[in-house]
Amino acid sequence: MRILTGTANSDHYFFKFIPQSIDAFGSTVLVEGCDPDRSITWVHAWTVNDGIITQVREYFNTSLTVTRLDNNNCPSSDLSSIAATRHCPSLWESSLPNRVGKSVPGLVLAL
Repeated sequence: MRILTGTANSDHYFFKFIPQSIDAFGSTVLVEGCDPDRSITWVHAWTVNDGIITQVREYFNTSLTVTRLDNNNCPSSDLSSIAATRHCPSLWESSLPNRVGKSVPGLVLAL
């Protein structure tokens, strides 16, 4: 938190946010980057409404795949069955975890 707010007072807390890619899917903006000195990769998923960031999800050293669930014809209580029975194509996949040379966990972000 001190790094993000600029209140970190030591080089130990210094973190380089170097964006490698920025993509948008409706109100979701994905920013992927790295800190090459520390071999850290990150993905930010921002929700933007009326030009204002209203939510931030942050993933470090994690492979992220983004997919869209189509629930136009199904009640919200059936979303789990949609995911289990339909192929949900990937909209976006992180590319940087392969660069850090280590195995990282994989997550799926459903929009």
